Amino acid sequence: MSNHALYKNNYDGCPLTYALNLIGGKWKLPIIWALNKNGILRYNELKRNIDGITNMVLTQSLKELESDGIVNRKQYMEIPPRVEYSLTNNGKELIPALKALAHWGEKMKKEPAQ
Repeated sequence: MSNHALYKNNYDGCPLTYALNLIGGKWKLPIIWALNKNGILRYNELKRNIDGITNMVLTQSLKELESDGIVNRKQYMEIPPRVEYSLTNNGKELIPALKALAHWGEKMKKEPAQ
């Protein structure tokens, strides 16, 4: 993993902190979710699935997710070149945890703060 930590703290060795650093940021979760929902997507299909993302941010996020082993990039040697993105096995294993977190978030939205 590239150094995603923005600051150093006592939880740097924590596996949860490590995992959240891998998927943190505004755009990585929407990318992961779009790939989970659609399976395999080409770059422009992925961009159309994520409202408001710029080409630069999508490209950078995909590179980071690929280097972290969450997204697979497959390039076909054709003219014009074709590139497809999908979740790796590690990326697919992340989905149940994200669904559980989404369920928890939904519950928290409905409950008053205590």
